[in-house]
Amino acid sequence: MVSEFFIQEKQLSNVTRTIVKDEDGKSLFLLVGRWGTRGDALSLYAMSGELVAQIKQTSFAFGSRFELYKGFKKVGVMRKILNINADFYYIQGLHWTVLGDIKNHQYSIHQVSKKIMEMNKATLFSGDYFSLVVTNDEDAPICICVAAVLDYWLYNKKKQGGKPMMGWGACEG
Repeated sequence: MVSEFFIQEKQLSNVTRTIVKDEDGKSLFLLVGRWGTRGDALSLYAMSGELVAQIKQTSFAFGSRFELYKGFKKVGVMRKILNINADFYYIQGLHWTVLGDIKNHQYSIHQVSKKIMEMNKATLFSGDYFSLVVTNDEDAPICICVAAVLDYWLYNKKKQGGKPMMGWGACEG
């Protein structure tokens, strides 16, 4: 089933708790955590309190790596692959690629030729949001975690004049 999720713009990478909502404005997930030292993580919880996904930073060196977990089970490793013309990300284990205009939040995640998620900007009556259209609800938690890391890299690169900043504080929404 295709579902659309909304995250208020500028909340995804802010030092706040981030609420993920559906098209009716109902809160579905809470994203909390921090970056800064090896092993730090962002955790995505269902509003019932159940941990549904995590992304853990495992390396700060050139080509930082992040491990993705569905619940407590490791399902993949995300890394940025260098490309002269565009950013390209690969998630080993899931065989997902992330392509598009990361800087303008217009990208998609694919597994071979199958689209997993599409990210765009959306303006609703309550403000500016990121819209994540996910093909299969089962993939939504991992997709939200991937979007959080891409947003973190993007905004912290800008703050440091192109140099990634290594600090994510506790999150709020």
